[in-house]
Amino acid sequence: MNYAPELTGIGKYNAELAEWLVEKGNSVRVISPPPYYPEWRVHSGYSNLKYKIENIKGVEVWRCPLWVPKKITGKRRVMHLLSYALTSFPSIVAQLRWRPDIIISVEPPIMCAPMALLVAKMCGAKSCLHVQDFEVDAAFQLNILKSKNARLIVEWMEKCITSRFDKVSSISQRMLQKLGDKGICESKKIYFPNWVDLEVIFPQKTNRRLKAEIGLPTDSIVALYSGNIGRKQNIDTLLEAAYHLLNRSDIYIVICGDGVYKKTLMEKGEGCNNVLFIPLQPLEKLNELLNMADIHLLPQSSDAADLVMPSKLSGMFASGRPVIATADDNTQVASIVGNCGVVVSPGDAKGIANAILKLGCNPQLRMELGMRAFQFCAAEWEKSAILHKFYSEVQKTLAETAN
Repeated sequence: MNYAPELTGIGKYNAELAEWLVEKGNSVRVISPPPYYPEWRVHSGYSNLKYKIENIKGVEVWRCPLWVPKKITGKRRVMHLLSYALTSFPSIVAQLRWRPDIIISVEPPIMCAPMALLVAKMCGAKSCLHVQDFEVDAAFQLNILKSKNARLIVEWMEKCITSRFDKVSSISQRMLQKLGDKGICESKKIYFPNWVDLEVIFPQKTNRRLKAEIGLPTDSIVALYSGNIGRKQNIDTLLEAAYHLLNRSDIYIVICGDGVYKKTLMEKGEGCNNVLFIPLQPLEKLNELLNMADIHLLPQSSDAADLVMPSKLSGMFASGRPVIATADDNTQVASIVGNCGVVVSPGDAKGIANAILKLGCNPQLRMELGMRAFQFCAAEWEKSAILHKFYSEVQKTLAETAN
């Protein structure tokens, strides 16, 4: 079989899926922009003006130019995505000569989906849309885009596009339900959650070395946020929680990552000596980083509830540490984290601080909740099982074509 995934970039899950498919004997092509995330700056060795084809672990990657704004606004983000939709179109059309069996389009961005559909129809390929998050809903609910008339038009276009794919997958059961609200019938839906490789991320007994390396006391309690630092992550709440914990010299909030909001956040956190910002860690240190945490932090905006299942949650669980998440009671994040940590209302900084104190002062409770988290992860998000199940669904889809 041949595959032509249409990707916004070779992120962790997209790359692992492509590499896994190659290992199974498939020919895989990825159409992608040059890497620029989360810094919003094209990485060294790449250009945002030129096309490039490269081979990464057996995956043929077609890099397409795009415009990367220096300052992110709602309108500039739309123009950024539109620039990639336009520049990637020639590369998508070029796949007609290759004649893939199936084309997988990953949302976001939904702007690339129409071209993927068109090429699939022209070469007789099956089409699959994988919804990583509902970007249209999130953009309006987070007030990145505000026009009511524009929302009606965009949502109508999204429904028309999505319904024309042969299969539509998403990463959580609540998101699959939302696909139903958008008119996708049950026979088209595929549950395809983000996974974790338990040979790469797993619980470790000791976490002291990295604490010492970043300048923290080895016996301190670390509450860790690791991931993109943007406005929609609502990380300001963690700074507010830190102020409630200033009287505890043994507790630190560590924020690891990069993003457009990092500089502003660091300025807001000046003078808060129990907050430490550290840069993105290399992949070989990921397990050590996650195990450095005594507690993981997952702040979220209530406006984005169930529009996205945070991909970082699987790594948190795999490390065998409890999680403090901000989520409303009726969301899937709350139902999952409630058995493996503490759920706090979005924006409740004092509630986060109290949860950190509760877990920080009770190592036995942390161990019990962390064990539950790992067991849930092993049962629900183990990489090999998820990829094999998705592969089976893809083969069924292709068999439908043959019949």
